[in-house]
Amino acid sequence: MGDLAPYAVDDSNSHGRGVPEPRPKVRSEFQRDRDRIVHSTAFRRLEYKTQVFVNHEGDLFRTRLTHSIEVAQIARSIARALHLNDDLTEAIALAHDLGHTPFGHAGQDALNECMRAHGGFEHNLQSLRIVDRLEERYGAFDGLNLMFETREGILKHCSPARARELGELGRRFLDNRRPSLEAQICNLADEIAYNNHDVDDGLRSGLLTLEQLEQLSLFARHAAEADAEFPQISPRRRVHETIRRMIDAQVTDLLAESARRIAAAAPHGLEDVHAAPALIAFTEAMQAENRALKGFLHQHLYQHYEVLRMTAKARRIIRDLFGAFVADPRLLPPQYQHMAATESVVRATADYIAGMTDRYSMKEHRRLFSVGEL
Repeated sequence: MGDLAPYAVDDSNSHGRGVPEPRPKVRSEFQRDRDRIVHSTAFRRLEYKTQVFVNHEGDLFRTRLTHSIEVAQIARSIARALHLNDDLTEAIALAHDLGHTPFGHAGQDALNECMRAHGGFEHNLQSLRIVDRLEERYGAFDGLNLMFETREGILKHCSPARARELGELGRRFLDNRRPSLEAQICNLADEIAYNNHDVDDGLRSGLLTLEQLEQLSLFARHAAEADAEFPQISPRRRVHETIRRMIDAQVTDLLAESARRIAAAAPHGLEDVHAAPALIAFTEAMQAENRALKGFLHQHLYQHYEVLRMTAKARRIIRDLFGAFVADPRLLPPQYQHMAATESVVRATADYIAGMTDRYSMKEHRRLFSVGEL
């Protein structure tokens, strides 16, 4: 990891694991966390969970797995440049989407509606539930028994009511305190990866056009740079050259502004980071360009009629599955029937549906509602 800043997280200043374990022999504690996440069942399932385009629509579009890897690459590079714990940063980035439903945000919205009378559904909390309880790999404990700071970083949002249920892990949401700088990096690396790679997938799908994108200053500026340096390249390479420049500009801006804020706050340790305002941030100018990019993607990609048709189907699939399982828990697989009996039917149903991949949820829907399917 190199020389860590005094306000970085490391093994010595961590709050540790819920269940004490012997220290790893050849890895750091946060390398162990990363490895446990990579070997988890939930991580493998991300290969077949949607980013924007449903899994069966094409092999070249992003999935939750490729997105998580891209976030980890960006986040780790930023952390290392700022002398922070890049192993912790990587672990958070790889785990941040473990709790996502099938069908991306459409699936989450539908499951949240189904769970509204029972506290709702939020994928960050589901990610935490997976690493704390649902993964079944070790004899000594449920879940992955991750370090406190990894779990803290996974929990990006939390309502006050849920925060009170989480004890020390949720206290920062009640006390208006910030997580580690490593967690703050992951939040913005997620934004960088998501927005820029949705541009790529939108162009690849044909739902976005270059003419539309060149109305955005962030895209137009870097497309002009690519044209000036490589005037003869193919359209596909031009897109890649433009997007990689966009990512580089955002990372460079984030590094400069974050370094400026850290220097101004002069934190001496982790406690100072928790008490300070957010120290990992874009400049106001770059934040404005990011807002314009988000608005563009919402209007021209996420609200495109072809995407809306698929999200409408996705919501219907989630609602149908939820209704069928809650009405008759005997339709659940045995392990979830046991959870329904010991915890609650709606909680077991939500866990089962949230863990599904896109294609498995469609297959399960056909099994329940199509004549001739088993």
